[in-house]
Amino acid sequence: MDRVAPFQRYFTLSQSQNPIKPKKVSPASVALGPALISPATQLSNLSLSYSWSHLSPSPAFHFSDDLKEVNSLESVKVLHARLLKMSNSWSSDSMTKSLISSYVKFNDFRAATTIFFVGFARNYVFWSSFLDELQSCGGQTRRVLEVFGELCGKGMVFDSKVLTLVLKMCASLMDPWLGLQIHADLVKKGFDLDVHLKCALMNFYGRCWDLESANQVFNEMVEKKELAWNEVIMLNLRNERWEKAMELFRGMQFSCAKAYASTVAKLLHCCSKVGALEEGKQIHGYVLKFALESDLLVSNSLINMYSRNNRLELARRVFGLMQDHNLSSWNSIISAYATHGYLNDAWNLLKEMESSDVKHDIITWNCLLSGHALHGSHKAVLKIFRRMQVVGFRPNSSSITSVLQAVIELGILKFGREIHCYVIRNELDYDAYVVTSLLDMYVKHNDLGKAQAVFSCMKSKRNIVAWNTLISGYSFKGLFDDARKLMNEMEEEGITPDLVTWNSLISGYSMWGQGDEALGLIHQVKSSGMSPNVVSWTALVSGSSQNGSYRESLEFFSQMQREGIRPNSVTLSSLLRNCGGLSLLQKGKEIHSFSIKNGFIEDVFVATALIDMYCKSGNLKAAYEVFERIENKTLATWNCLIMGFAIYGLGKEVVSLFEQMLGADIIPDAITFTAVLSGCKNSGLVNEGWKYFDSMSSDYGIIPTIEHYSCMVDLLGRAGYLDEAWDFMQSMPLKPDATIWGALLGSCRIHKNIQLAEIASKKLFELEPYNSANYVLMLNLYAMFDRWGDVECIKDLMSDIGVKNGQVWSWVEIDQIIHVFCAGENHPDEGEIYYELYHLVSEMKKLGYKPDVKCVYQNIDDSEKEKVLLSHTEKLAITYGLIKSRSITPIRVIKNSRICPDCHTAAKYMSLVKNREIFLRDGSRFHHFSEGKCSCNDCW
Repeated sequence: MDRVAPFQRYFTLSQSQNPIKPKKVSPASVALGPALISPATQLSNLSLSYSWSHLSPSPAFHFSDDLKEVNSLESVKVLHARLLKMSNSWSSDSMTKSLISSYVKFNDFRAATTIFFVGFARNYVFWSSFLDELQSCGGQTRRVLEVFGELCGKGMVFDSKVLTLVLKMCASLMDPWLGLQIHADLVKKGFDLDVHLKCALMNFYGRCWDLESANQVFNEMVEKKELAWNEVIMLNLRNERWEKAMELFRGMQFSCAKAYASTVAKLLHCCSKVGALEEGKQIHGYVLKFALESDLLVSNSLINMYSRNNRLELARRVFGLMQDHNLSSWNSIISAYATHGYLNDAWNLLKEMESSDVKHDIITWNCLLSGHALHGSHKAVLKIFRRMQVVGFRPNSSSITSVLQAVIELGILKFGREIHCYVIRNELDYDAYVVTSLLDMYVKHNDLGKAQAVFSCMKSKRNIVAWNTLISGYSFKGLFDDARKLMNEMEEEGITPDLVTWNSLISGYSMWGQGDEALGLIHQVKSSGMSPNVVSWTALVSGSSQNGSYRESLEFFSQMQREGIRPNSVTLSSLLRNCGGLSLLQKGKEIHSFSIKNGFIEDVFVATALIDMYCKSGNLKAAYEVFERIENKTLATWNCLIMGFAIYGLGKEVVSLFEQMLGADIIPDAITFTAVLSGCKNSGLVNEGWKYFDSMSSDYGIIPTIEHYSCMVDLLGRAGYLDEAWDFMQSMPLKPDATIWGALLGSCRIHKNIQLAEIASKKLFELEPYNSANYVLMLNLYAMFDRWGDVECIKDLMSDIGVKNGQVWSWVEIDQIIHVFCAGENHPDEGEIYYELYHLVSEMKKLGYKPDVKCVYQNIDDSEKEKVLLSHTEKLAITYGLIKSRSITPIRVIKNSRICPDCHTAAKYMSLVKNREIFLRDGSRFHHFSEGKCSCNDCW
């Protein structure tokens, strides 16, 4: 123990170099004054206001009667003096306890502590009650240690029980020097340490110094008893030294010592925390070997261990083999099923629990709340919340956190404000998790003012999570100056920004199209001494993807790979979104292969992103195959596939998928109905569209949004029911927006209803004055009726406002090289393309193709209009694909605007003449051309 020697200069517990035997001291004989000496202390030396030397023992002295008359500190001292004179009649501990309580009552904590050390310090029960009494009257626990030091300095020697308790106090109060002094003095005197004192030393070093010192105390024990083994294992577990704890546990078994049930339970808890299933199974074997399964704490820990390690069937088996189930057992198994998404089973277990005469508590309800919130059953969360209050449970901070999560997902800020009021009324705003959830709710509902107010009024200490939540709110809104200001304030309060702080800024900048600034933050993170992780790079990749900057996002991913950062499931989902946005089928297939090779294919988010990518890249068959392989299909998975079929115009398949989803007990949401109604409008299924629109509110309680009304207007208008579409618009409870008027204008172009078109266009010119697509539609419509004067008026209007036609382009991918065709720009192989296209059009005309010159809104003759039609970018891209690709490969063309009727007709004839499949994705949907037909059935 040479390592502790240097610290001895700070303290001197005793001047003697030899072990001192404890002096036998009566509690009543302890003199209380500025100096603490022997029991023979002269009373005249005591610092009391009374002279007690004249007092003599009186046969009429009755302690209990005199105690009732005590009404001041001085009267306590008088009573104490009389006890000193009558020490021979000191008969019970109750007198000492009463005397201590009296000193504590009148705030003479030093006197109370001194008497206690002499009288009761070896009694663990009295020790605990004394400290509680001391603290309740305003005494400082640390003062107890000071009195202990004074007593030791005057030569009083205590046995191991007292030292054990004092060391525990040192550990509790984080007093490293006194504990070290005690240990040094014990070593110096050669004191024989019993196992309790050794365990107290280990605990002291583990809390106040370092775990290595604590383990050294254990290693230096000659005889290691069970208590020491259990203590050192628990100490390592509390310090999250999992591997060392398991090593000690194995050594404990070799020494034939037995682990306590509490130790086994803590080991199982750590197996749950770190995902150590195999080690957990070994501990389970130990439990069975030593018949510890009857201990409810151990069995409940086994249930939690198997549940946390995704072995729910083993957790249920342990539960089933238990002879007795307490409330904690039921809560553990209910939580296991709810956490893993088996919500119906969790409710069935609750019924079994009630039939077993075990009453549920707030934890039971919180398990159900968190399970439903975790698995997206947000409406069920609100029902559970109401039900638990009906049966008499007051929601606590854990309940509120789950409910606020549901409020965020459902977007019901009004109810969230009610919850906020409940939090304030019930003083739950001290809880950091509750306040952070409130912050998150206001941030995600775009109420940064209220979020800032909640943050400013936080009663609990603002932790880094609260700061990061508000910073991310400002960042995602594009208010980067405010976010930076908050970050500076955060540092001024002594909280250093972590990677989460930086990542929220990186994500915000990239989402708002400021990729260079976001990349600059990556470099700033490096210069601050931190290493950007996969989340940092994924924030950059994902933010750019959400902003529609797909190419930039892919470039950032390339940089991420050069940095040696391995992508995670979120990264892959973002990359697949990029591939879908750009229809990069081959790149998407490569990511699919990477996902399979690296075990990401089981991730439902990656699988859903794969479905989306294949749908948007023109490979619906592959999308369906991925869907079929998913074992636990989520609502998002179903929605993605339904929307995929919808954009191809496969309305009947959409309806079939929707019915299958209902048969799988998946409850549709607003997004589901948007997808279903889109399928109906793209296929002309008017009756089905009305059916599902009406069922939204009547069967599922979903209030239709503007997207649903837009689908219905589009459905009715495309089907030729323009008057009905108009009446529907007039009766809808929401004010028609640009999407509604745009749907009506598109239908007017199809059915050549120029009167309604002029009404719709007038509204659109007001709502979207700079959207060139609306002007182009009217130019097209006027050109169809040869109203060239109106065509010129529209052109003049565009010129006056400053509206320019957006650049029109189409592209086709050949051998992983993208070839772009832009209006007004030449292609290197232009001559070869036009040569092939002229021959192709000649073949098409023989089969009945007639160029639709009405699609050209220029006042030129028809022969010139036919030449203009040949220059449409989608025709050039398809032709180039036919020239350069293999004869069996489908042609996949992407166009940034709506395909014109002539190109749609031409693509059908091209697929027939060349016997090739052609997939064309325009600005609104997909067209699959094969054998002279289109998947949209000309309903577009």
